[in-house]
Amino acid sequence: MHETMFGWIAAYLLAVNAVAFGMMYVDKQRAKKKKWRISEHSLFTAALLGGSIGSIAGMRLFRHKTKHWYFVWGMPLILAAQLLLCLLLCWKIRSI
Repeated sequence: MHETMFGWIAAYLLAVNAVAFGMMYVDKQRAKKKKWRISEHSLFTAALLGGSIGSIAGMRLFRHKTKHWYFVWGMPLILAAQLLLCLLLCWKIRSI
């Protein structure tokens, strides 16, 4: 049972990180062309839903949102909180 659950969680995380990474790319391209942009709220929501690694990778690779302190500090803080939550959940599951 744990293997199946792990597989679904891994698939979800892979998908949400790919979406978050893609959102950073699309927003950067739209910014260059001065077109309609993806809201910062949506970018943070993607990170909060588990896409923080993809968001950080997109920020770094595309040099996007790197001048905004709330992205530079916020995305890594979201990742740290998610890793801490994961550790706590793994510890709790192991002790059951």
